[in-house]
Amino acid sequence: MKLAAAFAALALSASAFGQQYPNKPVRLINPWTPAGPAELLTRIVGAKLQEALGQPFIVENKPGANGTIGATFVAKSAPDGYNILFSHVGPMAISPAVVEKMPYDTLKDFEPITQVASGALVLLVRNDIPITNLKELVAYGKANQGKMSCGSVGPASTSHLACELFHILGGVSTIHVPYKGSAPVITDMLGGQISISFLNIAGVKPQLDAKQIRPVAVTTLRRSAVLPDLPTMNESMPGFEVNSWYGMMAPAGTPKEIVQLLQRETAKALRAPDVVERLKQFGLDPVGNTPEEHAAQLRTDLERWSKVARAAKIKID
Repeated sequence: MKLAAAFAALALSASAFGQQYPNKPVRLINPWTPAGPAELLTRIVGAKLQEALGQPFIVENKPGANGTIGATFVAKSAPDGYNILFSHVGPMAISPAVVEKMPYDTLKDFEPITQVASGALVLLVRNDIPITNLKELVAYGKANQGKMSCGSVGPASTSHLACELFHILGGVSTIHVPYKGSAPVITDMLGGQISISFLNIAGVKPQLDAKQIRPVAVTTLRRSAVLPDLPTMNESMPGFEVNSWYGMMAPAGTPKEIVQLLQRETAKALRAPDVVERLKQFGLDPVGNTPEEHAAQLRTDLERWSKVARAAKIKID
């Protein structure tokens, strides 16, 4: 009887706690520049949370240092649920692999809430290269070692790391050519200067629709709803995963009741048809997994990108 009463009291306490939070506006910290896909996605999710929980969810942009300024702000915030990081694989798993001195520890300074969206890159091949699938590309690359070029949107970006992972798992050597964004990569692919690239789906969708560039595979473990007919890299090259995901994280020590409430309501929001359609326009697939599942993805990504960074000797001051 005493044990049952204790459980009942605990359940009542958790319920009361959930009802108390939030009792004032919550800040969603976007660590990227305003008007980009991250801010738009944050506003979409924030609007749904505001509707469900009855308090404003205000998007606050804190860009800089590849997302680490905003992440640092949240890491040092009070663990009360009122400063939530709209996180990304870049500052949470890639920067720790390539930056020598980080201002935070991803695994110790944050409470994962959920992965909001999965962001596949698409492996692209220039139309005049006689390739239709990944196995053909690997064979072609091995026959032309060091002759092909792989364009990326910049050093230590997901597209750069995808090139390096392709080198490691495919046994193929290409010349990495970094650009400042996807537009010049696409321009040079169309102009014949770049052989292959890994780019976000949304950024290259017009060229894919016009059949100006050939898609070969997507980089997430699951096929993308945006390009459902394309196989994954992992299907032919086991172990290949590049997921440019977005997530939500709170400062370490945030009460579990708050984390669970935010996860539950975010997952519900991500099932709404209007949200699914908006994410599809960004080339993203909704996720809404558990804190434990998101934490597992973080650990996997940290290990993967640390290995790739060491193998490719990628370091950023």
